Amino acid sequence: MLFVYPAIFHKENEAYWVEFPDLEGCHTYGSSINETMEAAQEALSAYLLTLLEQKKVLAPPSDISTIHVNDGFSSLVSCDINQYKDAKAVKKTLTIPSWLNDRAISMGINFSQVLQEALLSKIQA
Repeated sequence: MLFVYPAIFHKENEAYWVEFPDLEGCHTYGSSINETMEAAQEALSAYLLTLLEQKKVLAPPSDISTIHVNDGFSSLVSCDINQYKDAKAVKKTLTIPSWLNDRAISMGINFSQVLQEALLSKIQA
């Protein structure tokens, strides 16, 4: 099932973050436009899939021409939730040293992506 929602992309320092004005609490970030767009598709998919599984009503997407942005740009983001049904993200809590957390944040590192890549590397080794 394909969905398309408008998103607002913001640049902050050397990273980007994105929010979906129609979907409260649906936001993500990345270190480049490409990474942020990919993260936006993943966040949108996970958000919508969760709402559908909870049998909640989805907010209709706004007309992108009605969205005015002062500090960034708007773009349509599409997702196919069928790709994510079996790959639904689960929230994990982990503990790392404070200095490592601070350094990774300052570098705009996507914690989820790094953890996924490391786990896949370990599994495939």
